[in-house]
Amino acid sequence: MGGVRVLSRRRFWAATGMCALFLLVMLITMPLIGSSRIDFGGVLEGRSPDREIFVHARLSRVLLAALAGGALALAGVIFQALLRDALATPFTLGVSSGASLGAVVAICLGWQTVAGLPALWVLSFLGAAGMMLVVMWIASEERRMSSFTLLLAGVTINSMCMAAILFLHYMASFGQSFAIVRWLMGGVDAVEYRTLAMVAALVAPAVVVAIAQSKDLNLLAVGEQWAATRGVAVSRTMVIAYLVGSFLTGVVTAMTGPIGFVGLIVPHGLRLVVGADHRVLVPCSFCVGAGFLAACDTLARTMLAPAEVPVGVVTALVGGPCFIWLLRRRRPVVWS
Repeated sequence: MGGVRVLSRRRFWAATGMCALFLLVMLITMPLIGSSRIDFGGVLEGRSPDREIFVHARLSRVLLAALAGGALALAGVIFQALLRDALATPFTLGVSSGASLGAVVAICLGWQTVAGLPALWVLSFLGAAGMMLVVMWIASEERRMSSFTLLLAGVTINSMCMAAILFLHYMASFGQSFAIVRWLMGGVDAVEYRTLAMVAALVAPAVVVAIAQSKDLNLLAVGEQWAATRGVAVSRTMVIAYLVGSFLTGVVTAMTGPIGFVGLIVPHGLRLVVGADHRVLVPCSFCVGAGFLAACDTLARTMLAPAEVPVGVVTALVGGPCFIWLLRRRRPVVWS
């Protein structure tokens, strides 16, 4: 038994160490890549414009992409365990569509700021929070929550929000219509480091809670009754998992718009490589998701420079073939 624990601990540190190293490499190399050549020595010496391009235009954008990618991948892991659905993503339960609806409302109303913050961010987050509470209210019955009802409620709310978005888009002016389409494509932009600190302060506690819940997620992924017989407080764990996954999705979508595919391909790709143990999968998904989106965003801003490709397009075009290749090689172990 002790040997098994040592092996499991070694496997955990080996897997998380490799994923953390991957993220570190992405964070170091991606800011150096761009349409304009910079001298890193000039960056260290503070020479202009090298320092401004590296620090303000590239590094902050890479860090935001990393936070967004890690949060989306982690939310995907949580929802797949919570719903026991291999196709569950951060956008399955209506939170992302609620955030999108809030952003579309802000665009149609022409609001620029709310309480000193960009109106898109504020209304997106409020929309995500509102839909999260509505879905949880529908799925809860006598302080219990059913994953099946949660899934149905989320899909229904998602459809209703998308219908409202289509209606507002139809009624919008030409300029508003363009802004809506561009926002719905998702994208990462350079932001102030104060904003990055705020996003990190919101994401970090959710990551810690997810890691703490990873053992219970292993049992919950098998089934609610199985988890209950093993001593898991099923309703409490489901509520915590749903709130954490929805919170991560809401924060990221409010900042970047909906970026698809990360929450699907990263967790499944890692399952094929490191297995389905959530104690390993949760931290690894955050690290690989962060590095993956940072790399995809770098490709999005350089492949057709000076024009930019929406990063959601790149995540699908790059991640899809890679995931299919992994799936063909290791198909039997996706949920083992």
